[in-house]
Amino acid sequence: MTEALTSAALPSDDLPAGNVPAAVPDPAPAGAPATAADVEAAVHAIADRSRKAARKMAHANRAWKDRGLRAIGKALLEHKNQILAANAKDVAAGRANGTGAALLDRLTLSDARITALAAALENLATLPDPVGNVVRGQTLPNGLRLRQINVPMGVVAAIYEARPNVTVDIAGLALKSGNAVILRGGSAAAATNAALVTILRDALESVGLPADAVQTVDQYGRDGANALMRARGRVDVLIPRGGRELIQAVVTNSSVPVIETGEGNVHIFLDASAGEEMSVDILLNAKTQRPSVCNTVETLLVHSKSTVLPAVAAALRAAGVTLHVDQRVRAALPASIETVPATDEDWATEYMDLDLAVAMVDSLDEAVRHIRTWSTGHTEAILTNDLANAERFIADVDSAAVIVNASTRFTDGGELGLGAEVGISTQKLHARGPMGLTELTTTKWIVQGEGQIRG
Repeated sequence: MTEALTSAALPSDDLPAGNVPAAVPDPAPAGAPATAADVEAAVHAIADRSRKAARKMAHANRAWKDRGLRAIGKALLEHKNQILAANAKDVAAGRANGTGAALLDRLTLSDARITALAAALENLATLPDPVGNVVRGQTLPNGLRLRQINVPMGVVAAIYEARPNVTVDIAGLALKSGNAVILRGGSAAAATNAALVTILRDALESVGLPADAVQTVDQYGRDGANALMRARGRVDVLIPRGGRELIQAVVTNSSVPVIETGEGNVHIFLDASAGEEMSVDILLNAKTQRPSVCNTVETLLVHSKSTVLPAVAAALRAAGVTLHVDQRVRAALPASIETVPATDEDWATEYMDLDLAVAMVDSLDEAVRHIRTWSTGHTEAILTNDLANAERFIADVDSAAVIVNASTRFTDGGELGLGAEVGISTQKLHARGPMGLTELTTTKWIVQGEGQIRG
């Protein structure tokens, strides 16, 4: 159930009248929606305010930005009941609309998840500030002194699906890296995101940072998202985060530069040398810990000489995983282990649920060919006790993250020490893999001389 940016999939929310909204407009009143031109003017006004806020954020030092992050974390805890009440409305609406269990899990906030969001902001405050970091530098023979330094992107926009935790993650990363952010979080989480944005803005103001460093266009629905994608020159970069349909719609339709975060058709190759205990533990974690997220394994490739397949399959079935298997895997398993036949559609599917495609291969090379055919370039892992095979897998697999003998769930900004992430970039330009603080900066060259002229 993906919220693609099409008129058929995005809800046509009621829109407020007028060209310029308040900084965080109230929910749209009932009645006729504004025209697309009105919405575009309103989104441009939001973006212009974001650009002013971004200039202020670019001059904020680390201590100031860290005070802002800690103020947001404190405010989330103080307003926990308000957030949970708003989230309960979204979850109830989603359940009434037939939203699947996996997407409901992504939509749901709990006391523990809000506490974890506050803890992530505290962790983010402890990380070094990337702004001003010297990437490289030298003094030329003519005496010119050169430095290439990290600087904020400016105005970062994000379009994402029903994951209200992303609202906090993206805002926190954008602020620490000196940017302003414009959010489009989707109608499924509208009440939760509205509550969160208000809390974020109030917390920023409380420490003297511009509230307009965090804004939303959720109140403008589909037209707001489309206007955001067309706001080239006002918005510096746009990051989509969600399912394939949403991401491809943004990539195809946006005139704003896009950093493509990809869906996660994630693979694990179970080599012949992999031990049973490690294989069971890793597969259970990679598939069942939180199946609705993009770093969950979706396809298991098993070497035909592996002896641990029955134990792995039995453990996964006991955990409630539906196994979509090819004929060779079915023949290698006892009749007591229930499976369903796999088709080509299974090899291409990001289930984001308790489903796993399983295929048997005769070599590492065959596993790599399967990955090259079906992978989305997110994360692939090998379980092996053969060092040579591990090194070959690392060299031959071209994905944003390649893992040896560990769960694919570690492809995560927080787990990799980045504090949090905007998403997992599967493209190769500028940023690849978990996008943390540094990935939300660009660079500029500083050239200092003493009167030199070019001959």
